Parts: sequence; C-alpha cells; structure tokens
Amino acid sequence: MAVLDPDLLLRAYAIGVFPMADSRDAAEIFWVEPRKRAIMPLDGFRLSRSLRKKIRSGAFTVTRDRAFAAVLRRCAERDETWINREIEQSYNLLHRVGRAHSIECWQDDQLVGGLYGVRLGAAFFGESMFSLKPDASKVALAWLVARLIVGGFRLLDCQFMTDHLRRLGAVEIDQKDYVAILASALSEGASAGAAGAGDASGAGAEFGALDRLLAADPSRSVDGAASGCVIAQLLGQTS
Repeated sequence: MAVLDPDLLLRAYAIGVFPMADSRDAAEIFWVEPRKRAIMPLDGFRLSRSLRKKIRSGAFTVTRDRAFAAVLRRCAERDETWINREIEQSYNLLHRVGRAHSIECWQDDQLVGGLYGVRLGAAFFGESMFSLKPDASKVALAWLVARLIVGGFRLLDCQFMTDHLRRLGAVEIDQKDYVAILASALSEGASAGAAGAGDASGAGAEFGALDRLLAADPSRSVDGAASGCVIAQLLGQTS
C-alpha cells in the first residue's frame, strides 16, 4: 500500500490543502482546498454550563497521544468516511515522526471518544473526531483548545463547518482569509530550517506545554477532576 510522504503532507497543509478519499475502500485520494474554511478561534470556544460541569467532574480520563492509531481507526470506521487505508497509514506515519497528535477520552479503561490532527508551526489542523459516549468528543475538543492556548498556538483549523462545531464557536471564513491567517501562524511557529514548509516544527508553539502546567502542581492528576477544573478555568477566561 502506498503511503504519503510526511514532508509532502506537511507542505500541503502549509498551503491550505489536505487529502481525502471518497470512501474507506477507495483506491485513490484527492487534494482539497475548500472555498470556505471553518476555524475555531481559540478565544471564542463556547463553554456551555453543562460542558463545563462535565469537564470539571472528571467523568472522562483525558490523555494525549496514548492511542493515536485507535482514535484514527475509530474515525475511519464510520459508515461514511473519507479516511481510506492509504490515508490511515500515512497519518500513523506522521504521528510516528511527531507531527500528528490525538486526544483521547476514556471511561473504565475503554476508549470512548477522541480526535486527531496535525501540528505545523503555530497551527493545529483538526482532522476528525468520534464519540461513543455523550459529550466525549466535546470534552476532547475542549482539552485540545486549552492545550493550544497554553502552548501559544494561533490557529485551530476545522476544515469544514458543521452544526456541532458552530455551536462550540467555530466560524467560517473565505479561503483567501484563511491562507493569510495560516501564513501568520506558520511564520510565528517556524523553525530556522532551510528545507521549507516541512521544517516549520513549531519552535514558537509547544504542544506539550499543558502537560508541564498540570505537572507543576503535585495535587493535580493529569487525568482527574483537578485537571478538569484547570481546563474549565482556562476556557472560562476566553469564552
């Protein structure tokens, strides 16, 4: 099975393009550049009272990069999906080289929700999410937004607008405006490498900064209600 080169994928994201397939069993992929782009302003995430309560309760154990392949597989196993096997293998490779990440929600050691995406510079490109329990994907997205805020990210790309994302604060912008925001985020997060977009590793944006914040206080558990309170507080300052 052919696998997309990680550098090719990153260069595509750097110009506002991403791959899709027509179905799980599709033999080919195509490159997409939407005329309208959905983004989640990091200072505009809508934290409802019920979602705040769910996050603070610690109802889900939330982790990052613990089960990337499983999250990706869950997202791909819907009746209708754009994630064929080539895309699945390509993003697993991108994860292994440290450029794709997942957020997982667990209950009783069972994976019940999560999301995955790609990191480039000070931008994070959300690819897909799933939920087997009520609010699991919302909680995963809330933790992602908090992580990006703490890490100094500038852009959370959601690709296509949905009612679900709109209710959480996503907005839709023209591709021209999106490219300008993307260029700024990549410029802020770019390393000094000379090989081009594939080297925009995010020197100015840290995906792991939230982990250090939570670990700084021994009373906080990374997976527990104490950490959920921190997440709710971070989002409450922006919503």
